[in-house]
Amino acid sequence: MAILSTRRITMRPALLIAACGFLLHAAAWGSEPASIPPPLDRHVREAMANAQVQGLALAVIDEGKVAYTASWGVRNAARQPLTTDTVMYGASLTKMVFAYTVMQLVEERKLGLDGSIAQHLPKPLPEYANEAGYGPWQHLAGDERWRKLTPRILLTHSPGFANFAFVEPDGKLRFHFDPGSRYAYSGEGLILLQFVLERALGMQVGAEMQRRVFERFGMKNTSMTWRPDFAANLADGWNAEGKPEAHDERSRVRAAGSMDTTINDMALFAAGFMRGEGLHPASRAEMLRAQLPITTATQFPTFQPELPPARRHPGLAAGLGLITFSGPQGAGFFKGGHNDTTGNMLVCLEKKRRCVVLLANDVRAEALFPGIVKRVLGETGMPWTWEYGANAGLEK
Repeated sequence: MAILSTRRITMRPALLIAACGFLLHAAAWGSEPASIPPPLDRHVREAMANAQVQGLALAVIDEGKVAYTASWGVRNAARQPLTTDTVMYGASLTKMVFAYTVMQLVEERKLGLDGSIAQHLPKPLPEYANEAGYGPWQHLAGDERWRKLTPRILLTHSPGFANFAFVEPDGKLRFHFDPGSRYAYSGEGLILLQFVLERALGMQVGAEMQRRVFERFGMKNTSMTWRPDFAANLADGWNAEGKPEAHDERSRVRAAGSMDTTINDMALFAAGFMRGEGLHPASRAEMLRAQLPITTATQFPTFQPELPPARRHPGLAAGLGLITFSGPQGAGFFKGGHNDTTGNMLVCLEKKRRCVVLLANDVRAEALFPGIVKRVLGETGMPWTWEYGANAGLEK
């Protein structure tokens, strides 16, 4: 399918807020220029000032088209402005883009969602001893449950692994429950699926994502590894204590979260996904199908006790590489991304093919996300307390 052709109209910096030094940049796609609604602009600027958030970028998708993108604040300690073309860390938004790539491989019958990974590997998984830095698969020796692992289980965060082996007290990867029996966030599971694609099927995941996603949608400033040209307009980050940290120049493709991107590029991906580009309707529907009920009060810690059915978030379930939910406007889905200096979020509603995408180079911005999403999409039923915790102090 041809790369989406768009016309980009970049608005000049419109507002200078002396109190906090924020600059607003907006861009719009379509036949007529669009800009961020003034009430939303005021809300974001005021909320950022109150929370001391240094940088935030937003995209709004409506009817599967980019309505506008905008950015506020600064990208580094030198106070250079954050723009809609600033390269930012994609974090775990990478997982949804990876899942989209995997579903193309499933359509091409290069991979089955429900076949054991064992059928693809030339030798048993535990015999690959930390090969090429993928994962400590040797720790699974003696536990044949690894043979139950399938791409579907890995994409629904239900392999039974911790998020990563290094968070285990002894640093050893292990099963905490039978694969496929419950949801527990695991980046290690996505790394394992990457390993299967690269080691068993001879693919280079970074190159596949470049060709199948970034080039398809014209995402010119997105990559799974560091590019030197990113340095000219790059976002560093701020942690919860307000201390700046340099951008991590990732040299290795990691399906769980090595993507660098921009808000303009993520807008193109979100819009294309909502239009159904690049996947057959059945494949897209499978990504968004409620594959596995989510049974915990919050996403982290990963192995907390499961709630009785009556106390669970209604309609909350794992899709493939994303989370599905239901609310007053019908079916929706979301994917977050986070590290010590990054807060990202994509929230979409199937009705009218609408999305909000948020990229922040300041982790304190996560508290602003519920209020921003509500002002754009209305009441969605988005399970914010599950994503960020019941005591997150989220700004409304």
